[in-house]
Amino acid sequence: MIFITAKFRVLPEHADAWPEITREFTRATRAETGCLWFDWSRSVEDPNEYVLVEAFRDDAAEAHVTSAHFTEAKRTLPAYLAETPRVVNASVPQDDWSPLGELAVED
Repeated sequence: MIFITAKFRVLPEHADAWPEITREFTRATRAETGCLWFDWSRSVEDPNEYVLVEAFRDDAAEAHVTSAHFTEAKRTLPAYLAETPRVVNASVPQDDWSPLGELAVED
């Protein structure tokens, strides 16, 4: 799978509204064939930073970045950002989350 984590620093005046601002983009991306997950989290240290964790089947990433909703996001989302998002993108030889054995919860 292609595993991507990106950090978005949002302008302070838009930080609380970021989930609504990205709602349609998020909905459309999650509906894509090949999208394994597309999840936003807000930083507990910086209320203006959101972290996006996303994963796609290996052959699905190109369809994502060429989609109409991605094109629209490239056009509209930068106006709400304080800086260019930062990203880590890697191919990973798995297709789901693995248990964190070091913190296993016994039944």
